[in-house]
Amino acid sequence: MEIIIKPLTEELAADYFDFLDNRAFTDNSPWGGCYCTGWQMTKEQEKTELLDKMEEGFSYGDENFVRVLREIVIRQITSKALQGYLAYVDGISIGWCNANSKANFPLESANGFRLYAPAEKKEKAVVCFEISPEYRGKGVATALLNRAVADAKAEGYVAVEGFPQIHTERFEWDYTGPVSLFEKAGFTAITKQDGSIIMRKELK
Repeated sequence: MEIIIKPLTEELAADYFDFLDNRAFTDNSPWGGCYCTGWQMTKEQEKTELLDKMEEGFSYGDENFVRVLREIVIRQITSKALQGYLAYVDGISIGWCNANSKANFPLESANGFRLYAPAEKKEKAVVCFEISPEYRGKGVATALLNRAVADAKAEGYVAVEGFPQIHTERFEWDYTGPVSLFEKAGFTAITKQDGSIIMRKELK
C-alpha cells in the first residue's frame, strides 16, 4: 500500500471535507462531525463565530451548524491558521494530521490547550490525528508524523512537540495520538501531568 502525504492547501480543501464527512468517523467515533477548528480559535472566537449563532436557531450536528462550522474551516484554511497534512491511498484522502507552528496557535485554544510559543522559538506542534477506520494500524499516522517532522526540519524549526495521553489500550477519544507513535519517531517525554504527556523531538 502506497501512502501519499500532502500538505493541506486551499486547493485540497475539498479532499479535507471529503475525508472528514465520509470516511473519518464511520466507526461511530465520538468525534463525528469534528472539523479540527478548536485548536486555532480562542474561546471568544468560538463563542462569537459559532456558539452565539446557535442561539439563533440551530444546534450541534444539524445542517445549519455544519454549514457555519464549514465556513469557519474554510476561513482557517484560506488564512493558513489551520495547517497540517492529508494522507492518500489510491488518490482518496484517508487520514489527517493537524501540525502547525506554535506561533500560529492562540495563547489558549478554545479546547483549553495552551500551545502558543513566539515565532522566534521555531517550534512546531502536532496536535491531532484522524485515520479512516479501515486504514488504522497500517502506518498512516506514522507517515503523517514523519512528514511533519521532515518538513519542520527543512523549514528551519528547532523542535516538534506532540501531546499524547497515557493509556494502556486504544482509547476512542485519543485524537492526539498514542505515546508509542511519538516514541517510534524519536520523540522523548519532557513533561507528564494528569494522564497526558509532552513529547519533543529536537531537530538541531
